[in-house]
Amino acid sequence: MKDKKETAIPQTLPRQSWTFSNEVNSEIRRAAATGIYDIRGGGAKRRVPHFDDLLFLGASVSRYPLEGYREKCATEVTLGTRFAKKPIRLDIPVTIAGMSFGALSGAAKEALGRGASEAGTSTTTGDGGMTPEERGHSKTLVYQYLPSRYGMNPDDLRRADAIEVVVGQGAKPGGGGMLLGQKISDRVAEMRNLPKGIDQRSACRHPDWTGPDDLEIKILELREITGWEKPIYVKIGGTRPYYDTALAVKAGADVVVLDGMQGGTAATQEVFIEHVGIPTLACIYPAVKALQDLGVHRQVQLIVSGGIRTGADVAKAMALGADAVAIGTAALVALGDNDPHWEEEYRKLGTTTGAYDDWHEGRDPAGITTQDPELEARFDPVEGGRRLRNYLKVLTLEAQTIARACGKTHLHNLEPEDLCALTIEAAAMARVPLAGTDWIPGKGGF
Repeated sequence: MKDKKETAIPQTLPRQSWTFSNEVNSEIRRAAATGIYDIRGGGAKRRVPHFDDLLFLGASVSRYPLEGYREKCATEVTLGTRFAKKPIRLDIPVTIAGMSFGALSGAAKEALGRGASEAGTSTTTGDGGMTPEERGHSKTLVYQYLPSRYGMNPDDLRRADAIEVVVGQGAKPGGGGMLLGQKISDRVAEMRNLPKGIDQRSACRHPDWTGPDDLEIKILELREITGWEKPIYVKIGGTRPYYDTALAVKAGADVVVLDGMQGGTAATQEVFIEHVGIPTLACIYPAVKALQDLGVHRQVQLIVSGGIRTGADVAKAMALGADAVAIGTAALVALGDNDPHWEEEYRKLGTTTGAYDDWHEGRDPAGITTQDPELEARFDPVEGGRRLRNYLKVLTLEAQTIARACGKTHLHNLEPEDLCALTIEAAAMARVPLAGTDWIPGKGGF
């Protein structure tokens, strides 16, 4: 009788919990060990519906495309046409979002001004005031007026080309910012009237007004200070975009800046970044609807920010009704932040290229999000400006390519009818049909 061979039992792999994943457990252990919440920079890392969930419907028989080599597709945009005596005229509809000196090095702010000016667009100051490098190299500079009032003075308001009243930010709507002590150098401390090396937390709301009626008074004050010359923007974080946009218009804004949760920040609580606010894609339709309901769409311009990366993103935002977009994180990457060249040094910091979000610690190997003189010396603002100019040029060319394929002679002629959605969620948020159907979730029909 032959010996029976033992039957091998297949080994099964242990299953990890989706709810208690390795990342979640790691954060629990960190919190248990330190007793403090985690602080980081950047924007939301979770996967949410975004512009990638939309597709353009290029021209075919029912539409005629434009020839790229002989038919023009215009890109210029004018911002502040409602009340300002001197509206801003830009060559391209891609602007640089507000990022402070303090969060960024002086050389990085200079590079942003250089690149934006060479591309024919504007840059924005951010918290902490206006630096000579930034004003000197920015043909068009928007001055942010924030709850903290750090570095604010009327002379700089008059030297700016526009003023942006910041009510909220996409990464932290309803919350203030942070700047840790290691980034508060002598110069930053002097500009912000703060003690050197001491952690700073910005206010979450303006100290002298509490609602839309007060905002109207504040906007009138800013107009009087600047002789009604400068366009007044109001920046809101994406939470209740219909009502916030409507109230900003009622208060007298020339431009509404709408920042979704993919927008970045220099530093705040991670729980804030990941769990407060709504995706950029979900913000646009309600804001445009508010402008349309008030009869001011295109008269009050809409700038959309939060996760803009490609010319396709630019074109999709404009097809949904935006007049322009703003970029922040993408601009830093274009300058050289998160570059694999510095991978070894990122690893020494306990992170890796592409995941680096410890901007608040001031140890950026690329010399961009730091106040350390030795690290800052690594960054060449002239080369950084050239790289940013190139990136902005590519964004514009990509958006033009798509617009021509849809038969449009101007980026502003793109419309929701040019789009379809890949997912039900994106279709519902953007209010465009699910691909292959004429069904928009919530509107009925198929």
